[in-house]
Amino acid sequence: MSDLDLHSVRIVRAIAEHGTISGAARALGYSQPAVSQHLRRAEARLGVPLLVRAGRGVRLTEPGQVLARHAITISSAMDAANGELADLLGLRTGTVRVAAFPSASSTLIPRLLRRMRETHPGITVTYLESEEPDALGLLRDGLVDLAITSAFPGDRADPHRENEGSFETLPLFTEPVVLALPASHPLADQDPVELSALADDSWVAGCPVCRGHLLAACESVGVEPRIEFETDNAVAVLNLVASELGVALLPRLALATAVVPPGATIRATSPSSDRSIRVVSLPGSRRVPAIATVLAEIAALDGDDWGLTRV
Repeated sequence: MSDLDLHSVRIVRAIAEHGTISGAARALGYSQPAVSQHLRRAEARLGVPLLVRAGRGVRLTEPGQVLARHAITISSAMDAANGELADLLGLRTGTVRVAAFPSASSTLIPRLLRRMRETHPGITVTYLESEEPDALGLLRDGLVDLAITSAFPGDRADPHRENEGSFETLPLFTEPVVLALPASHPLADQDPVELSALADDSWVAGCPVCRGHLLAACESVGVEPRIEFETDNAVAVLNLVASELGVALLPRLALATAVVPPGATIRATSPSSDRSIRVVSLPGSRRVPAIATVLAEIAALDGDDWGLTRV
């Protein structure tokens, strides 16, 4: 194993991600023959096969899977080392990959991207919309560098819990969770509305994380919600409510760019609850200057326009 080299690790990781030698070559900027030749030399040095043919593609052997699994840690360490060297030289360039939950896409993310373009034009920020469980999975697999996520206190299905200790977390904001109900509802003139008074109502549930909060909030007041509709589209939720098909809980940020239609009204709830918003990164990645710069800009975002409270 003393003949293991970083280049081989990167190639094996790229094959794991793209499924073919040609796909790995394109991602790394090499020719396919060059990648194939390097793999043959690496297998000869290591004395084990790293991949086998599988139909039109290739499949990693068990030794190849071991290399692919450790590639993320190795690459993160190399990125951190390169970042510290770049910091010494005063460089501020690179690409930072960000994932965030849907309601951040139309609020926090555009402001972040504009700020980065204006103040740090040498840093490229790419963005992928992703719900919390998937965003944390992408971060864990090294496919994004930062994940802006949300969580509800006490949620048993909180995906952050199973990854506790694996990430570094920076709290950003809290936001209130509000109730959407038909304007014709008997409780529409109350503010706040007691959740316990909605035991006989039909409910519209949102994404899996929001659905978990709905179940936990209702359980805390002895109510088992009758969920008849499920959608993670806030506009759809509001229109279902306006059509008198049910009531729904929505985080305030989900209403930031959605027009509440005639026939629906928004009220506070009792008991009240808040959603927390945070940015999550891999341990040590903040030493990379480009990532640290994006992280600082995220932490500096102003949430007043959307009813967010700085932590």
